[in-house]
Parts: sequence; C-alpha cells; structure tokens
Amino acid sequence: MIVYIAYPTSLMLQSANALQTYTTLRELRARRPDTRAFIPRWGHEASRFEEVGACHLPRPAIGKLSRLYKSTLLYYLEHSAFALMTALRLAPQARQIEAVYVRQVICAAWWAGVYGPLLGVPVIYEAHDLEARNPSRAKERWAEGLLHLIDRVALTRSAAVVSLTEDFRRLVSQIGWRRAEEVYVVPDAYDQTLFAPQDRAVCRAALGLPAHAPLIAYAGMTFAHRWLDGLVAAVQNLVAQHPDLVLVLVGGREAERAALRQQAAGLGWTIWEGEGELVAHAGCPTLGILAPRPQSEVLTVLGAADVLAIPDTVTDVTASPLKLFEYMALGQPIVLPEMPALAEIIPPSLSHTFPRRDLNGLTAALAAALGASGDQEANAARRVLAADHTYARRAERIIAVVQAVGRRR
Repeated sequence: MIVYIAYPTSLMLQSANALQTYTTLRELRARRPDTRAFIPRWGHEASRFEEVGACHLPRPAIGKLSRLYKSTLLYYLEHSAFALMTALRLAPQARQIEAVYVRQVICAAWWAGVYGPLLGVPVIYEAHDLEARNPSRAKERWAEGLLHLIDRVALTRSAAVVSLTEDFRRLVSQIGWRRAEEVYVVPDAYDQTLFAPQDRAVCRAALGLPAHAPLIAYAGMTFAHRWLDGLVAAVQNLVAQHPDLVLVLVGGREAERAALRQQAAGLGWTIWEGEGELVAHAGCPTLGILAPRPQSEVLTVLGAADVLAIPDTVTDVTASPLKLFEYMALGQPIVLPEMPALAEIIPPSLSHTFPRRDLNGLTAALAAALGASGDQEANAARRVLAADHTYARRAERIIAVVQAVGRRR
C-alpha cells in the first residue's frame, strides 16, 4: 500500500497545488488501486478529492486564528496536528505500508523525523523548495532556526527525496544533505485528458475575439510574484509594430486583476472582461482580463493565442509551473525567463527566453515569438516534448521511486 499525504489549499481545485495533487492521485490510483490518500477537510465542505478516493480527516484549522494574530507559525501547528492524526490513523496498518509519500513540508518533517521511524515505514518527501525560502514562511526572526530544522529533518531523515527539478537536486547534494542518488527528479505535468492542440479560429469565435489580431495569453491561479505588470509593459512596447495587439490574462485574485486593469487603462488600452464580443478600437491594444475559470474554459483561451507567456515564476531552482507543461501540450510559441530549471523541461531552441525581469528582453522575446507563431515544425516539436510529461508518466515515476526505496531497504 502506498500512502499519499497532502494539504491542498483548495478542495475544489482552485489552486495549482490542489490540481497537481488531484490529478497525480487520479493517475496513481489507476495504476496502484491500493494507494490511500489523506486530505484535511473543514466540516462538510465540498471536495473534488472524493472523486479520487481520498480519505478526509478533520482539518485542525488552527491556522484560522491567524485572523487574530498573523503568523505562519499557526499553520505550522495546524500541519503538525494533521501529521499526528495521519500517524494515529495509519499505525494499526503500518506493516501493510510500502511507503508514505508526503508533499507538505511540516508533515514531511514529522513523518521523516518521528512517525516513520516509530512505525518502521519509509517516508518519501516531495520537496517543492526549501521552507527557508518560501515567500509564505514564518517571518519571526527567532523562527529562522526552526525553518532550518524543518528543512533539514524533512530532507535528511526521509528515505528518499523527490525533486521537481534537476537544479534543486543539485542544490540538495551541494549543501551535503543528500547523496545525489537519493534524490529523484519527478517533474510536474499536464492533464493529458484535457490539454491538446486546439483550433485557433474556433477558440476565438467561441470567445468573441478578433480572428486575425495578434494575441498573447497567460493563465494562472494567482498573479502574485509572476511579474504580470512587466508583461503589460512589454506589450505596450510592441504597440508600434502591432497596434491591434491583444493580451488576455485569465485567473488571479480580484485585487490583482484590478491593478492590471488600472495599469492598462492608464496606457489607453481597451479593457475587455470576457462578456460579449470584443470591440477593439483601431490602433489601440486590448487587455482581456478574465476571472478564474474552469480548466476547460482556460483551454479555450490558451487555444486562441498566437503566443503563450510566462513572465516570471515564484521560485527559481524548483520552478516547474503547471502552465509550462500545459502550454507545451498546445504547441504555440512559449515566452519564458532564462532559468536552468525551466530549460530542463523545454530547451531554448523550442522557446523564446529573456533575462529574468528584463523588460527589454521580454519585449524582444514576445516580438520573436509572434513572428514564429506559424512555425508548425516547432509547434509539433513542443507537443512531442510534452508527451513525456503527462500525469500518467508522473504517476509511473512516483511508483518507480517507491519501488527503488523498497529495493534499497
């Protein structure tokens, strides 16, 4: 039996980590029906994770107290309580467990350092970055030592570490916390049941977008730390060459969308929010700013684009954004920052890169990508590359790690 422990931020798949967890579990259970997943739930709130057979334990919800005292430490307590709950639930079945696979750092530290050894169960930690570098980490100065301890225990005491990127695997090896052969690279993925090449004309007609205007698109659950304001500024630099250029952004929080609407309006752009047909003004670029939508509708937006953009990522050595894999599956030219972690997935020969946070570089990359939108050979090559990064392949890689840990024991 494989046990999968996760703490998704949305039970209705309104976050990237929730989507990744849900689809990974779906494919894991298709291949290993004995996989058991433990997910927290507050009360009787709706959850898509029931569809993939997850067991819901009561969410301790200590983090809700942060409304009174803002501190991530309260969430650390909540995650610690949940880790204890999973250990108590699994203790009677410990001998049946092949491995416990954990993708939440606090739970991983408790399982790798305490519960795994107590129950005689190997623990595999899927690391998404060092907690000490997490933008949402505890900010209290005295907690710096605690952050180091959490990272060190989770990464050194687990039976194996799964990394999203080779770049992070090298980092863990360089700081001496793990031997390279104990860190397995399992990249993120895209949902092969949904993302596939689209008919651009059909997508534009469905959305009410102009049939022939050059169109750049970006989709993300949140816009924070993704440099979307830089993307708007770079598109403004292209107006002389492409006066009818359309930039469509889908996702984000209301405050984030409002800030970008204000930025574009200040530049004299037409603002379109997805209601009805876009009526663009001659010689005036357009910002399409759409609230979060179901993945099937996001697919239509991306399918309408000439170019798909990733202006920046939250992390660096662990950067493995889901949108990159989804973009590749569609095939259009992709613009993204020059980062080793991203180059592991898509080489510069199949992407248009720019120095990170360099406005002139981003402008040039967008211009080059727009000029290459008709390169069908490159479009096909990106789709071929994507085929090795489905969630089906991701599940197979995780199972291979579990088996490798079993052989080592």
